[in-house]
Amino acid sequence: MTMRSISPSEWIASPRALWARHWLVLTAGDRESGDFNAMTVSWGATGFLWEKPFAQVVVRPTRHTYGFMERHPTFTLCAFPERHREALALLGSRSGRDCDKIGLSGLTVGASTAVAAPRFAEAELVLECRKIYWHDFDPGRFLDPSISAHYPLKDYHRVYYGEIVAVQAAPAER
Repeated sequence: MTMRSISPSEWIASPRALWARHWLVLTAGDRESGDFNAMTVSWGATGFLWEKPFAQVVVRPTRHTYGFMERHPTFTLCAFPERHREALALLGSRSGRDCDKIGLSGLTVGASTAVAAPRFAEAELVLECRKIYWHDFDPGRFLDPSISAHYPLKDYHRVYYGEIVAVQAAPAER
């Protein structure tokens, strides 16, 4: 897919469209060494914090990708056209501990432009991020009691904030 670079400070997206309409693939690790994993994510945020454009992702400590997020300083978020929904479902339902789910997905791993974490050639949007902060959800601070229903196993997410250091996007179809 032909991509164009966009300055992270000039990239504009609808957060609702980005997170609700697309399943994003979070990939953490190092492409060159082969030490990476990917998972589908549907919760997160983008914005501006500490004078930096950022993407926020949440990962449960029970997920295989959690270890890659802990070990490596960068990650990517890739959005895909609808035709890749089956591949993304596989990335969200299988564990990289048990199989080569990236290989099974049929998606093509590629080099990012500014970070060690890989991207996917089929993506229509790639956010390349450098971790700048993390914190763990504390159930004692949930102000809405219904939030606890998302954690029957008490496996509260770790929240990672990544400065968006590069953006590539496919030209908008007209």
